[in-house]
Amino acid sequence: MLQITDLTFNAWGRKFLVDASVSLPPGAKVGLVGRNGIGKSTLFKLILGELAAGGDEISLPKTARIGSVDQEHPATPVSVIDTILEADVERHTLLGRLETAEPEEMGEIWARLIEIDADAAPARAAEILAGLGFDHDNQQRPMSEFSGGWRMRVALAAALFAEPDMLLLDEPTNYLDLEGALWLEARLKKYPHTALIISHDREMLNEVCTHILHLANHTLTLYTGNYDQFEQARAEKARLQLSAKAKQDAERAHLQAFVDRFKAKASKAAQAQSRMKRLAKMQPVATTIEERVAPFTLPSPPRPLAPPLIRLEHANVGYETGKPILRNLNLRMDLDDRIGLLGVNGAGKSTFAKMIAGALQVETGELHRDRKMRVGWFHQHQIEAMDPTDTPLEIIRRAMPDAAESARRSKLAQFGLGYEKQETTVDSLSGGERARLLLNMVAMDAPHVLILDEPTNHLDIDSRRALLDALNDYNGAVILITHDRSLMEMVADRLWLAADGTVKPYDGDMEDYARFVLDRAKQAAVKPSQIKKEEAAASSPENGRGPGDKANKKKPSGPSPSTLRHAVKKAEERVTQLTAEIARIDDDLANASVSNPSALEGLTRARAKTQSDLDAAEAQWMAAEEALAEVA
Repeated sequence: MLQITDLTFNAWGRKFLVDASVSLPPGAKVGLVGRNGIGKSTLFKLILGELAAGGDEISLPKTARIGSVDQEHPATPVSVIDTILEADVERHTLLGRLETAEPEEMGEIWARLIEIDADAAPARAAEILAGLGFDHDNQQRPMSEFSGGWRMRVALAAALFAEPDMLLLDEPTNYLDLEGALWLEARLKKYPHTALIISHDREMLNEVCTHILHLANHTLTLYTGNYDQFEQARAEKARLQLSAKAKQDAERAHLQAFVDRFKAKASKAAQAQSRMKRLAKMQPVATTIEERVAPFTLPSPPRPLAPPLIRLEHANVGYETGKPILRNLNLRMDLDDRIGLLGVNGAGKSTFAKMIAGALQVETGELHRDRKMRVGWFHQHQIEAMDPTDTPLEIIRRAMPDAAESARRSKLAQFGLGYEKQETTVDSLSGGERARLLLNMVAMDAPHVLILDEPTNHLDIDSRRALLDALNDYNGAVILITHDRSLMEMVADRLWLAADGTVKPYDGDMEDYARFVLDRAKQAAVKPSQIKKEEAAASSPENGRGPGDKANKKKPSGPSPSTLRHAVKKAEERVTQLTAEIARIDDDLANASVSNPSALEGLTRARAKTQSDLDAAEAQWMAAEEALAEVA
């Protein structure tokens, strides 16, 4: 599908790629991995043509469609569902042509619409949106009513709906909650074409990817298998390289010893000269150089507090301007608890975190906590709120006002920010460097409770592993909110679920929760697919029940007579319209030229489709008439 040959790209005073080559097989799900700042997003821009490589180093099939999610959708007055439907350019264009097409063109247009299964598009779009957190009502709202993060979800939904031949996704889970990430993981596994995914989510790379493309040392290397298999292959490769290097070093030492011993002897001069030539021709064995990842510093509290750390009894919490967000909270947390907090966006996870951090007071009920308890609270919005002109050194000076300058610089070095980064503005730091700085800062005072709200958004895989190691060494309580399923499974020993206006213990593990999320997304996608049928839903023939069925008779109330009369009228108008359409197609068939088989085929298919629609419309009309007769 994608062919890269001897690609070299230098820009902004940096080398990104040098003679890089790779070929991606059609239909592969490829995870693009590498350290932060190595050039993964730059490679995407080269593939998309947003940056020029300078030649024909990157090639794709001529008819291949490339899709990506590079920015949020604009805040337009168009509804979310219509925005997604417009992403299928061919379908949208064909439907537009139907309004102005000449009669002889309509058969061809209908034939193509049938071929691309255009009728199923609204249901498919609704399913994708439901999986990404848009319920039935939100799908009908205009784009202008949503925040940037939600419009990013729409952009992702549009890319998935369009199903390009080559789908490029750059950290697609960064704007998703855990529920959205679980759904996306399942969706990408079934994606019918090639996908290239930049991700630091180990679970996604393991579950979705058939190949791993590694960007390191200005080159690209493709590995078959998921991320765990990639790590095993790299470890084996490094072992073989070290073994080969050890053999070469031994041979080099042996040859050098002979040369040193006999180069002055005339009788051995020829042999010594020969060995010197062998030494000169020996190519050093390349070894994998592992870059050191700075550890996270999460100091444990010096003295444990008496249990429980926190106890909630019938507590309600919210904001002054409205009713409580969370109600009837009855929970307890001890010093050794590792709580994974689950729930969709908007369920109250951030409200709960604010309450535990002391930034929000309970309105009614009781919250018991030790006055000496210190809380370290990291949330992703802290990164966005940082002053871009600030520097790490200025930040640490405010946090350590009485410390010596050398102690401050030493502390930043422990955080993984070397001397050259300490006086760099925040605006010039990478997202990973900012996240690393803030994560270490919130834990600097050895808190008894760490609240981590999406701590991994900007961290690469090795930094995530370093954070996991630090959390495992930390002797305090942890509340973790993350879309990184691997981190959640490795850290949390208890799960709490925010849902239905409260937070309760969740009786199950992450596998159970993943199944629950996917089943819920399927159920949520059913309603939007029936938007156009709601007016005549009293007796839909599709559900296999008529108006006189027992199931309907059991219902204590049904549609009003006025609603049913309206449904009868709409159904009758639909039957009339389709009958006229069949008559028009029959005329076109009678006048069509036998020498144009493609036009005849299109008209025939259009008539079959219209006849099928007419049969369904007549059945719906009859059912509506019967329902009206029962209540009249």
